[in-house]
Amino acid sequence: MKDVKARRGAEIDSDHHLLVAKMKLMLKKRRKTRETVLQRFNTASLQHIDKLNEFKIALINRSQAIQELLKKETTVENNWNGVNEALTSTFQEVLGLKEHHHKEWIPIETLKRT
Repeated sequence: MKDVKARRGAEIDSDHHLLVAKMKLMLKKRRKTRETVLQRFNTASLQHIDKLNEFKIALINRSQAIQELLKKETTVENNWNGVNEALTSTFQEVLGLKEHHHKEWIPIETLKRT
């Protein structure tokens, strides 16, 4: 509230007075949503020996490609983008994405009772 004034003289047969106020509104800032969804990889599959060996081989092959890429690129940003792309593509190919299991908020038994 910046300023408040009571105005008298409203001819309405009441003992109340009109209040005039100047206010400054502080509106909540809107949060920006992320454009990319967070990717969670299925790391539980690495407990299987076959999947672990497949992942190691794929990662070694990608690391050789990354080494060649790092020799060509000049900036740190380009180097990081190359490494990040190689790693995430390896994770996605070998491990796959983790499935999201959301718990039902109303059990089926409750819905059947109604």
